[in-house]
Amino acid sequence: MIEVGSKLPEATFSLLGDGEMSNPTTESLFAGKKVVLFAVPGAFTPTCSAAHLPGYVALADKFKEKGVDAIICLSVNDAFVMNAWGNAQNAEHLVMLADGNGKFTQSVGLDMDTDGFGGIRSVRYSMLVVDGVVEKLNVEEPGKFEVSDAETMLNTL
Repeated sequence: MIEVGSKLPEATFSLLGDGEMSNPTTESLFAGKKVVLFAVPGAFTPTCSAAHLPGYVALADKFKEKGVDAIICLSVNDAFVMNAWGNAQNAEHLVMLADGNGKFTQSVGLDMDTDGFGGIRSVRYSMLVVDGVVEKLNVEEPGKFEVSDAETMLNTL
């Protein structure tokens, strides 16, 4: 599993915004920036939709006040699902990033196999990344939602 002080591995993602598909890379998303990245097991799932994403949406302005350049919500879903979920949750101030094949999630060692439920997914976590280097990392225990929430991350900044 990736650790504090590690540089994020190079990866290419999918992003749908304003009707346009793009493929940002780790470099373009994190280089020279202070970024809060949080990952969820799946878009439209209960805890993710009721608590995890809404917390970051509600506190987006507070993160900006603390010098955060971007808040990225990552999931092993496709860009169309992530875009629809972001629209449904009024997440216009967040980057709804798709790790469709799970390669980034696997390369940072934060993947889990849900078997028949959904296959390879991300564990629930949050991290602060400054210029591509992990400065804070909060990984949830299976089935928990206690340390990766927006309040916890905001309080550590």
